[in-house]
Amino acid sequence: MQSNSSDTIRNPQSAIRNPKSKIQNPKPTKDDTHTALLMAAPALLGLLLFVALPFLLALIISFTNLRLGSPLPLQFLGLEQYRRVWLDPNFRQALFNNGLFALVMVPMQTALALGLALLLNRSLPGIAIFRTIFFMPVVFPMALVAVIWTIIYAPRANGMMNALLSSVTFGLWQPRDFLNDPALALPAIMLLSLWQGAGFQMVIILAGLQSIPIALYEAASIDGSNKWNQFRYITIPQLRNTLIFVMLVTSILSFRLFDQIQIMTQGGPNGATTTVMYEAVKASFEQQKMAKGAAMTVIFFAIVLVITSLQRILVPEESSID
Repeated sequence: MQSNSSDTIRNPQSAIRNPKSKIQNPKPTKDDTHTALLMAAPALLGLLLFVALPFLLALIISFTNLRLGSPLPLQFLGLEQYRRVWLDPNFRQALFNNGLFALVMVPMQTALALGLALLLNRSLPGIAIFRTIFFMPVVFPMALVAVIWTIIYAPRANGMMNALLSSVTFGLWQPRDFLNDPALALPAIMLLSLWQGAGFQMVIILAGLQSIPIALYEAASIDGSNKWNQFRYITIPQLRNTLIFVMLVTSILSFRLFDQIQIMTQGGPNGATTTVMYEAVKASFEQQKMAKGAAMTVIFFAIVLVITSLQRILVPEESSID
């Protein structure tokens, strides 16, 4: 064993040509398995208590007519609650808004995060300060962010957004009430979410960029490859799995849109910004229709599951170049 190890150190390629010379990792024992399960137990217990059981309870409630304060006896309705939810025009509008939001936000936020990560993936003095600045919106509470952007979107002529657009267009822009305009309310929410969330995706992509072997770029430069070709044939393929993860997370967060809606528009104007989660909360707590709200959350879960599964099937992960 000592001789094989010495040969491997002196000539690493021999380990590749002769796999038997590699140092074999010991197989996990029963004690290792028990230790791993013991260490994972708190996390598994948390998932069981706060994810699995609540979802199972919501699934059971969705098949009933449960309504808080109702004198009617509890009845099993089967799929009737789902039929009612699907025929509800407010739910369909919410589903459309969520789909449109995700369709716009996933590519835009991913592209912006990628651009920021490329700009900040440099060894320059003070670069950490700029990384912190771009990441700061992520750590702000969404309630605070929503209130600040509500002020930014003030409908007055001296409102920050109206004043900025008026200056950029040399006075051609007329003041608009962004959050009460059916055509501008959802784009206004998109802009807020883009500003607030891009820093999180930027950090993930930045970590992926820093894991790419520098030798790949050096070899490409020696071969005469320009920056664009290096980005196209090295950076993007190496970031494939990272970008897939970012798109999956952004898709899920897009369908979980709630805080901004609750604080800034309450689903208005005329349902232009309502979402599935907002409709579920409104049905459960404002209308006290617990079964209807539970059915909406189950449908929401099914939609997110289908979308993420399709993304994983259509865009499978690939191994990085070593």
